[in-house]
Amino acid sequence: MPETPARIPASLGPGAWLGQVLLFGLFALAIGVFSQWPPYRHLQADQALIKLSFTRVGKPVGDCRTLSADELARLPPNMRAPTSCPRERSPVTVQVDLDGRTVLQRVAPPTGIAKDGAAAVYERLVVPAGEHQIAVRLSDDVRARDAAYRHEARVTLVPGQVLVIDFDAAKGGITLQ
Repeated sequence: MPETPARIPASLGPGAWLGQVLLFGLFALAIGVFSQWPPYRHLQADQALIKLSFTRVGKPVGDCRTLSADELARLPPNMRAPTSCPRERSPVTVQVDLDGRTVLQRVAPPTGIAKDGAAAVYERLVVPAGEHQIAVRLSDDVRARDAAYRHEARVTLVPGQVLVIDFDAAKGGITLQ
């Protein structure tokens, strides 16, 4: 098989260099223009944002019960636990009131095939900037009538501010940040 001689690349002439500089310059100009135009504002000048964001595992939907001797005898030996507890968790219900009126009410179901996982809530509320009375109620137990966690506060929101409502059991429940 005959060998092919190595091909020596031809050097670029001044026209090719000028063409490359021109194309790269146009590309950089396009990036610069579209990074500044059109202007984007996530909020109007007189608005603030309230974000509700948390994940919470609800309480079990029922109480554990003690199995009778007859019920235990019917179970396979490896499944003879003296108590039976439901896996399913309660949905998490949250309500946000702003200046005395309800602006958000959400029921977040538990995740998972057996409904035994955490419930996740993420909501955005655009509100006018200024002073507001905010009340947040959270319930994570279907057996309880009243909300287990409550938090009320008077907040002053400046234009463009983001107020985050979170749940932190270590800090006593509902937090505003």
